[in-house]
Amino acid sequence: MALIRLSVVLLLLAAPLVHMHGFFNQWRSGHSVNTEKCFCELSGVVEDCCCDISTVESLVAKLHPKLDYLLKRNYFRFFRVDLNRPCPFWTDDGACHLKDCSVSACSEDDVPVGIKAGPPPAVAGIEPSCKREKDLSRVDATLSDVNKEAFEEWHRYDTVNDSFCILDDEMSKADQLEYVNLVLNPERYTGYRGPSARRVWDAIYQENCFKPKTSPSKNPFMPEQQLSGLCREKRVFYRYISGLHASINVHLSAVYLKPGFASVWGPNEEEFARRFHPAHTDGQGPIWLKNLYFTFLLVLRAITKADSLLLKEQFYTGDSVEDALVQTKVAELLNLTQSCPSTFDESTLFTGPDAPRLKEEIKAHFKNISLIMDCVGCDRCRLWGKIQVQGLGTALKILFSDQGPKWRTTPFLKRTEIVALFNAFGRLTSSIKALELFGKRPS
Repeated sequence: MALIRLSVVLLLLAAPLVHMHGFFNQWRSGHSVNTEKCFCELSGVVEDCCCDISTVESLVAKLHPKLDYLLKRNYFRFFRVDLNRPCPFWTDDGACHLKDCSVSACSEDDVPVGIKAGPPPAVAGIEPSCKREKDLSRVDATLSDVNKEAFEEWHRYDTVNDSFCILDDEMSKADQLEYVNLVLNPERYTGYRGPSARRVWDAIYQENCFKPKTSPSKNPFMPEQQLSGLCREKRVFYRYISGLHASINVHLSAVYLKPGFASVWGPNEEEFARRFHPAHTDGQGPIWLKNLYFTFLLVLRAITKADSLLLKEQFYTGDSVEDALVQTKVAELLNLTQSCPSTFDESTLFTGPDAPRLKEEIKAHFKNISLIMDCVGCDRCRLWGKIQVQGLGTALKILFSDQGPKWRTTPFLKRTEIVALFNAFGRLTSSIKALELFGKRPS
């Protein structure tokens, strides 16, 4: 009998945690949770996009394994972050003391030398043979040191002015930043919830997501029927944030700590239903899931638009074999994204006479959201909140840059932005894929 019990334990330890459907169905009180109604909106064309649900799911099935492989490579798994910057909007509620909230930072020896030091000039810049480089070289020869410094400051201003979010390496001193290995600190349910977590999302929705002036509701989540009272730009902004929120909620439900077990994680259908079932969300949960598809499509469009820039990127870590492999895998991924028909048409936004003011207003709101991530009380949640918000902000920067076609031929994105963009895209992709764990059938 003891031998049988030992065999069962070894079998459970050897099984992949996320795929143990039968085992995790024993978490609850012995009855199955019906999640079918959570998916009732997942059909047809995604609102404000040019693509339907079934096309998205077909593409996700192909993208997911490639992204999963890519995000484990050194270039994408080391992220530099400041997790100790105080909340700029309210008095800190206090840090989460649950052990699963903690983040293990890297030691200096863990981080590849090329990532810490940055690429050498020949790799970081544009090839000297390019005409633009030659022209700049001739101009620089006539500039004084003072003017060169001013020129560099203007470039820095242009880059920041183009951004939709605040990056840690722009706000924090070097000694406040630390590298984190994202593979060793995955996003999952930590137990962080309650007033502190609600305050963060309330601040995002109530103060930074736009609402119709006639809306009497104090509910932070806007009912779908009220979105028609917004201009398309503000409607897109709301769906974009709602899709991010839905994605995070899917992750937390899919990688949930089994009660009573120290390190057993997997899908929790009750938690998923609590977050998305119409009966628990005033009918809005299925719409939030559809917004997940919207956010995926918008980020996909940004990556597709930036393909010429990303194909030139060296993904430098100092290991020539690793760097060449990543370049090849990124090219394969970009080729796959190009196979998708039109997803989102950004040219229809910011076209009216009020466009400059509206764009600056939306930039300011998104930058506020990036700063609100410093108010998250759980370090693990703060880390992944920062990564995903910065990734979505990078996508907006690509789609709505004021630099026009010039950014396609200049060093437009920092390594931090590229890492955040791909990891955010990976999270959105894995969220859509994870819906299968909760009974989602192909559309």
